Amino acid sequence: MTPVAIGFAGLIAVVVLLALRVPIAVGLGSVAIVGILAIRGPGAAFGALGEITYDFAANWELSAVPMFLLLGSIAFHSGITNSLYTAARVFLNRLPGGLAVATNLACAGFAALSGSSIATAAAMARLSVPEMLRAGYQKELATGTVAAAGTLGVLIPPSIPFVIYGWYTEQPIGKLLIAGVIPGLMTAAFYTALIIGRCIANPKLAPRIEVEVSRAEKWRVLREVWPLPVLIVVMTGGIYGGITTPTEAGAFGAFCTLIVAAVRRKLSWKIFVTSVFQAAQTTATIFFIAIGAILLTRFLAIAGVPQYLVGAIGDLALNPLTLVLCMTVIYLVLGCFLDSIGLMLLTLPIFLPMFRALHLDLIWLGVLVVKFLEIGVLTPPVGLNVYVVKEASGNSVDLATVFRGVSWFLACEVVIVTLLIAFPQISLYLPSLMGP
Repeated sequence: MTPVAIGFAGLIAVVVLLALRVPIAVGLGSVAIVGILAIRGPGAAFGALGEITYDFAANWELSAVPMFLLLGSIAFHSGITNSLYTAARVFLNRLPGGLAVATNLACAGFAALSGSSIATAAAMARLSVPEMLRAGYQKELATGTVAAAGTLGVLIPPSIPFVIYGWYTEQPIGKLLIAGVIPGLMTAAFYTALIIGRCIANPKLAPRIEVEVSRAEKWRVLREVWPLPVLIVVMTGGIYGGITTPTEAGAFGAFCTLIVAAVRRKLSWKIFVTSVFQAAQTTATIFFIAIGAILLTRFLAIAGVPQYLVGAIGDLALNPLTLVLCMTVIYLVLGCFLDSIGLMLLTLPIFLPMFRALHLDLIWLGVLVVKFLEIGVLTPPVGLNVYVVKEASGNSVDLATVFRGVSWFLACEVVIVTLLIAFPQISLYLPSLMGP
């Protein structure tokens, strides 16, 4: 077999292993090592394993990942995220679908703390779904809102996928994080409009809640919640202004969240240890997947697959829009089956040479890739956010109900993605104002 043939055989082997539920890191890494061994021999294979693992672990930019994860973990385990939902509920309960709108905006706030779609969905499902069901909301609206709004965790900074994408593509991570701000807020606004519009058209979806909240109660809620938006603005502003790196912003955010929890007497030694352990465990999982993906990239480069694909693009005269549309279809299909980080690191070795050959803006494409990952955790048959919300909601809700509720938000996503593709400045405006 030629090296290129071995490279494509390796890609098929990866797909088969993942279909057999082999862990992503093991599937990517094992195929890469065997492939390099077949082309270059055992010396090159084991040399790549040692070199790549060391170089990855020594990469300073990736230290932002555990900082963001620790921030979100402390906020969740100390109960700080409860105040976000309480505040949104107090101020928005009189709107059509007010509790669902409050859930959507609280998810946006928690997303800015956790950087994780699944963590956001899990946290808010436990808080808001029982409350909405008690208020008489239909199950598909209650669960669909949480599953969809949970995806805001990967767009609004801090965002783990943006950090990984920036490291892999050698793009400024700070600019990528800021590029997600407007698309993330736009998504939250579109979701809010969808919820209100549906509840006006069909009031049975969400009975109106006529609860008078005193001014004193509103001030009490604001006193509880004010540190969190201030922290989010300071972190994002520090990155945007070039005052802090993403790692420094994440460390500062984690430290401040720890202080807020301690001052409110919501922090115990058990909560601290649990938060650190969970952040370390998730970091290790992400890093193992990333190391497997880099090994796969090295294997494909040795095999000559990227050069072959770039040549094929030239032969087909593929234009940028066609490539983006093909990428959209591939991400949406594979997103039904694969974890977000694993999917991104599996596909970037193939897409990145194509992006560069067509001179496409990698910041704009980063936003699109992360957006496609976000949609992937909602699509059947394996929408991870849907399963998370189902588990968190207990036996009162079945899986089909959650998927029905999510379908409305997927229709909304078609409009959002179309706008992001048609108008790249939505993603690029804020990064363009930052320094080089």
